[in-house]
Amino acid sequence: MSAQQAGRLIVECLVAQGVEHAFGVPGESYLAVLEGFHAHRERIRFIVNRQEGGAAFMAEAQGKLTGRPGICFVTRGPGATNASIGVHNAFQDSTPMVLFVGDVGSDFRDREAFQEVDYGSFFGPSTKGFAKRVERIDDADRIPEYIARAFATAMNGRPGPVVLVLPEDMLRSMTSARPLARVEAVEPWSDPGALRTLRELLMKAQRPFVIAGGGGWTPQAAQALQRFAENWRLPVGNAFRYQDTFDNHHPLYAGDVGIAINPKLAARVKEADLVIAIGPRLGEMTTSGYTLLEAPRPKQTLVHIHASAEELNRVYQADLAINAGMSAAARSLEVLSAPPELPWEDWTAAAHADYLANLVPQPLPGLPADTPRGAVDMAAVVALLQQHLPADAAITNGAGNFASWVHRFFRYHGLAKGHKTQLAPTSGAMGYGVPAGIACNLTTGRVAFTIAGDGDFLMNGQELATAAQHGGKSIIVLLDNSMFGTIRMHQERDYPRHVSGTGLRNPDFCALARAYGYAAERVTATDQFEAALLRALAADTGTLIEIPFDPEVITTRVTLSAITKAAQAKA
Repeated sequence: MSAQQAGRLIVECLVAQGVEHAFGVPGESYLAVLEGFHAHRERIRFIVNRQEGGAAFMAEAQGKLTGRPGICFVTRGPGATNASIGVHNAFQDSTPMVLFVGDVGSDFRDREAFQEVDYGSFFGPSTKGFAKRVERIDDADRIPEYIARAFATAMNGRPGPVVLVLPEDMLRSMTSARPLARVEAVEPWSDPGALRTLRELLMKAQRPFVIAGGGGWTPQAAQALQRFAENWRLPVGNAFRYQDTFDNHHPLYAGDVGIAINPKLAARVKEADLVIAIGPRLGEMTTSGYTLLEAPRPKQTLVHIHASAEELNRVYQADLAINAGMSAAARSLEVLSAPPELPWEDWTAAAHADYLANLVPQPLPGLPADTPRGAVDMAAVVALLQQHLPADAAITNGAGNFASWVHRFFRYHGLAKGHKTQLAPTSGAMGYGVPAGIACNLTTGRVAFTIAGDGDFLMNGQELATAAQHGGKSIIVLLDNSMFGTIRMHQERDYPRHVSGTGLRNPDFCALARAYGYAAERVTATDQFEAALLRALAADTGTLIEIPFDPEVITTRVTLSAITKAAQAKA
């Protein structure tokens, strides 16, 4: 068996794991791997990014889309630290991902060599970092072992990121090792006794509620969840930024349990006598700051189903904790027999009616009912997106109040229809939406729609060049209110009229997008948007649609001046 450079073996191992795309920024520390990508360019595509944060976000988005680890390559020191935002996002979002870091040579290690970093301390779980595992490959013959373990670790239990460190001299060494077979996730199954207990709890309930979300869902699991809900006529809410877990068009859907939650839905979760959380960690955003469910002992009876045993009973003491992967859990739940009559059918119907009512825009406080919501009515814009985007389109966003328009008004078709349709950071990372949309289009060919704020776009807008280079395209609607809107909202609440550090002087976004190779146009009235959207859908390139946005219209529910007045009155 002939020997080859270790860098080429790295790429062969990725091909053996079914990887077709990898993202990254080149560095001299892993030139041998780049040689491997050249040798195997017919089987795997290396997407060259413009900044490591954008590359890591693209890899994380790929992990969300496929359920298998997204792959990112960066160089030592600054490259790895730039990429850390994507690793943190993968950790908080429970997304499988593997970050490969080219490193200093073994003979220079531990001397604070050029760009040297202790990655175990920086990323590692032993230091309360945000990777599930950090390993350094010093022996080229063991590359297949390390890569197979990285894939297994990233997928098993609570999915998450793994970091593999690649010394430069190791990558240039020769090895006769060969790739190991493709690794598949191993799921814990629901305990039959626990399922019997769950059925008993359901039989005693009067006001049950299901919260679904978290990582590890497949279309098949989402379909099984839907059948479980239908058998028991249960109202289902999706956890924060997992709004595609359960089909929003389904008559059992109750809305998203996240930031800016429908007040009626928040009250319903609090009033429930049984909450069945399937998949989510029940973190701060999903629980409205640990108020919908009080920590550590909720008033509601709590059933918590999660793929990681370490997550169960970590924050909330559940009445019933079930350690199961989402596919196993959903398949177990769908065969749980239900009685012909259930006492909560009116409760379920009312939950869905509240959701439908929340889709209708309401007057903002302090303004007459017929006051326009700025020159462009974003609720009407979202309605046009619903009308014209294909059912399998991916909706992506970063962090900011601008995302509340799609979160509230867009109805996600959900995984049960066969595709993941929401890519959004539960970590609250700005700059995620643009690279996530480009990654989706490059790897799946599906339409990718991104909503961004001006501050959010400028975090990773350079990745439009990546899209243009590699033949990808996305549609970006950029809301430009010349400020960091979410921070300004909080600033007005805590320090009314003391504006500091939140104003922005922006470039000509349309000119910038055209310079990168995107089409671009500016929409200043609601009736201009539909034609612009149709042009973007028909275009051969990506398109940016800039909407100058009234700073006063800060969220879907409240104006900026109303926040200021309330803060001043309180003071």
